[in-house]
Amino acid sequence: MLWWTHQKLRASNPQARLAVVQQLAMEGEAKSVGLLLLVLKDKDADVRCAAAKALVAFQDRRAAGPLMEMLKDTVPLARAAASESLGKLGDPLAIDRLVPLLRDQDQIVRAVAARSLHRLGWRPATDSQKIQQILALGNLQMLLTIGSEAVEPLLELMRYGPPNKQLAAVKTLGQIKDPRLTRSMLEALQKDSPAVRIAALDNLERIADPTTYPDVEKLLKDTNASVRTTAVDTATRCGGKRAVPELIKALRDTFWDVRRAAAKALGSIGEKSAVPALCELVHDPDNDVREAAIGALGKLNDPSALVSVIAAMMDVERTVRNLAQATVRKLNPNWDRSDSAREALPSIQAALSHPDYWVRYSARQLLEQLKLDAGQPVAAQEEAIEFSPPHMALPLLADLLFDRDRDLRVAAAEALGRLRERGAESVLATAARDADSDVQRAAQAALAALN
Repeated sequence: MLWWTHQKLRASNPQARLAVVQQLAMEGEAKSVGLLLLVLKDKDADVRCAAAKALVAFQDRRAAGPLMEMLKDTVPLARAAASESLGKLGDPLAIDRLVPLLRDQDQIVRAVAARSLHRLGWRPATDSQKIQQILALGNLQMLLTIGSEAVEPLLELMRYGPPNKQLAAVKTLGQIKDPRLTRSMLEALQKDSPAVRIAALDNLERIADPTTYPDVEKLLKDTNASVRTTAVDTATRCGGKRAVPELIKALRDTFWDVRRAAAKALGSIGEKSAVPALCELVHDPDNDVREAAIGALGKLNDPSALVSVIAAMMDVERTVRNLAQATVRKLNPNWDRSDSAREALPSIQAALSHPDYWVRYSARQLLEQLKLDAGQPVAAQEEAIEFSPPHMALPLLADLLFDRDRDLRVAAAEALGRLRERGAESVLATAARDADSDVQRAAQAALAALN
């Protein structure tokens, strides 16, 4: 029978030989060990790997020597299979042969060898071996206990490892206090992976070394929007006022988060030359960007921004209107009697015909607050649409239309329908496109009740 099995192991088809190995493993007869040891030299790597794994079930010490020889296999998966089997066989003589595999060129081989060494009870004798073990297992945070000795291996991983390992190396390097950190992070800015460049920028932001600014500035034009956003914060920390011209350019970036970050940065730097550009950003299509621009203008405290911020008091978003009101008072406590208020009058009057209810309402309030002189032209006020104060529950119900709880959204739509409040028309129209069909129906019924 063994003779016939041996003949089948010489079949030309690798799949046929593989099937024989798997059958031998299932039968588990001790006499099969000799055959499996021969298969460790099969010309097909998959067959060799299967034989190496099958030998574990027999726990026969005769397998240790051939498996150790297999550690020299040219195929990484074969070396990995032999490493794994040696660890499971539990022969301590394999330790000296497994330790060099911690430096194997293949990541999988290194990881399997490290796990097998741990199974065999091996402990690193030097910091160098400990670093190799940690790198093989991939738990780079453990390198923090070693300190500066770990920098060189981490730099090698950052330079030549796969993108995910490069990222882990950059993040770990950022937690080690070492004079080589700055140079290594500048090197990481050149990596192809956006995540690696972002991690390097984060580290450079913490270092805040002015000499790094020229390299950081280049990433304000990076092809990746998230990298540009991160570069704004890093450039602000590294460059200070040197970064202002580029940050002003970033206010026109195509990605909203870059514009928002640039606006905040210019406010924190305190450079008043940015005021005109920030005033333009008050009309940005993104409400988060508009808020950031208004907040920055408040920090800069330049009265020349007053006209733009007054206009923002009629924004379609309540949060933007509220921030604009607070900022206007900060820029000039008597703003309603200022020349800027009169300069803003045309835009206020034009807003009386805006399609959004809250814009019209805010414009009317502003006109009343300004207390215009009798001689002041108020033609636009005469032509304004019919106005009546909104129901006090309207703001709350409008907010609930966008609550996470769909039952609250339904209830809010129904309540607005019962109120028959014309000012709810725009928010109900939005709710009529809600992802939930029940909310859609409630909003549509409420809109019908208004008409």
